[in-house]
Amino acid sequence: MFDVCITHARIVDGTGSPSRLGAIGIVGSRIVSIMDDPEGGPAHRILDAKGLVVCPGFIDIHTHYDAQAFWDTTLSPSPLHGVTTVFGGNCGFTIAPLTPQDGPYLMKMLSRVEGMPIEALEAGVPWDWTTTGEFLDRLDGTLLPNAGFLVGHSALRRVVMHDDATKREATQQEIDAMCELLRDGLRAGGMGFSSTWSSSHNDHDGEPVPSRWASRHELVTLAAVAGEFPGTTLEFIPAVAEFSSDVMDVMADMSAAANRPLNWNVLQVFGTNGEMVAHRLSASDHAAQRGGRVLALTLPDTLRARINFLSGFVLDILPGWAKVMALPADEKMRLLSDPVRRAELGELAQGTPGLQRSIANWGQYRIIETFSTHTKPFEGRTVGEVASELGKSTWDTLCDIVVLDELKTSIMAPDRGQDEATWRSRVAVWRDGRAIVGASDAGAHLDMIDSYSYSTTLLSKAVREHELLSVEEAVSMMTSVPANLYGVIDRGTLVEGAFADLVVFDPATVGPGLVETRFDLPAGAARIYGEALGISHVFVNGVEVVTGDQFTDARPGTLLRSGRDTRTVTAR
Repeated sequence: MFDVCITHARIVDGTGSPSRLGAIGIVGSRIVSIMDDPEGGPAHRILDAKGLVVCPGFIDIHTHYDAQAFWDTTLSPSPLHGVTTVFGGNCGFTIAPLTPQDGPYLMKMLSRVEGMPIEALEAGVPWDWTTTGEFLDRLDGTLLPNAGFLVGHSALRRVVMHDDATKREATQQEIDAMCELLRDGLRAGGMGFSSTWSSSHNDHDGEPVPSRWASRHELVTLAAVAGEFPGTTLEFIPAVAEFSSDVMDVMADMSAAANRPLNWNVLQVFGTNGEMVAHRLSASDHAAQRGGRVLALTLPDTLRARINFLSGFVLDILPGWAKVMALPADEKMRLLSDPVRRAELGELAQGTPGLQRSIANWGQYRIIETFSTHTKPFEGRTVGEVASELGKSTWDTLCDIVVLDELKTSIMAPDRGQDEATWRSRVAVWRDGRAIVGASDAGAHLDMIDSYSYSTTLLSKAVREHELLSVEEAVSMMTSVPANLYGVIDRGTLVEGAFADLVVFDPATVGPGLVETRFDLPAGAARIYGEALGISHVFVNGVEVVTGDQFTDARPGTLLRSGRDTRTVTAR
């Protein structure tokens, strides 16, 4: 007698093999039978999946749910989109280890660099642990999905060096102290080591985050520590645009020193940027020559960022803007209202190369959402259109609107990634052994991005709309491929004996739902949120956690620990 039997299912097992009709029997947390007979067998609960696909739960290896896990144990909205396993602690931005002295810095840094409202972090997170092990223990047994967490470089550096973490390179003694903290975290079950060198990562003071001050020696030494523990991995954010030789070398050497694969974020693919994509993917070839293995994380759609001047994220990439975007809101308002200082800031952004020039093309932005009666008529229009109507420059027009909205105006650049050539280029990259689908950033940039829906987006656009992938291949990219990269044991495929992490969806309707702003964070703070379409049921460890667009009360997720829930995957 099964606890649950899913009958009449189109079984897509996650390996990429052709689907087949059958039934799945679950007892406890495991799949105990996969039957060719679609009628299945006797069970306490029969779930008829006629016309629906049943596949493994999706595995998202790049999230930032570390803080949200304390106020939202569902880790919404990811499970609504079929995600049953998440990995947090990416980019070096973790909230463990922790000291009372350094907690306020880490909280403010996280708010600034990952777009989490400071009031939500203050009200929703206890901030009362010391070690990574204590942090993991606090979450163990509380979560709806399975979750694992890396140990972050910026937290290690801050706890060891305090204020000097954002002033200078570390001494060997300080590096040794960081290594011991990292060992403690990995021994407790941390999934590996994460860090960043990206120029987009600045703290609340406008300074580079702690890990950006690290030398190559420091990064490689810390990475090597991960290689001392079974089931660990590496994650790194290298640069915003073209990779320098130093970036190529450090990723290769980190991977080689640990003998672990290293994944980096994020590779955006368009039909027109093939040269840049080839350059960035060549980091994998460079690593292979030095005994490492480096993989790019890539999204299955355009990373559509809702930019605003309140957080200033993305805008702080512009020369001379980092410290301005880190100012308190009232000071930013005064600056943008002052004609002289406004003009100076606008001039700093002009004449910059490549990506920065594109960011500062103010006329291109569409005004997505406004927050005053004076600015409401501008919603849905481009800044260029409004500027032409008002007879002002695009920069002055944008500043006027932003000031009236008290910096909350959301603007979005044109989405140039929906043409057929772009989608074909994306699929080619997904099939390239040097890249892996992921990079959702779920739990971060809560006022900016909706890429938490990467799984339903891939199924709706690449599979159904553009017909460039089969359901079987798409599912494998989001299940067995990430599971194999992280060495996740008994998850990512539907086989007898595996954990019953399952998604039941309608291939004819699956996709991302409407995106809206919700004020449901602690202290009433806001976030961008979207449910899924076509997801009927989601199971974690044999327990139903999502029915339609609703979460159940169950919290069956496993707090994944390296070496126990993951096997070792080597770089060579």
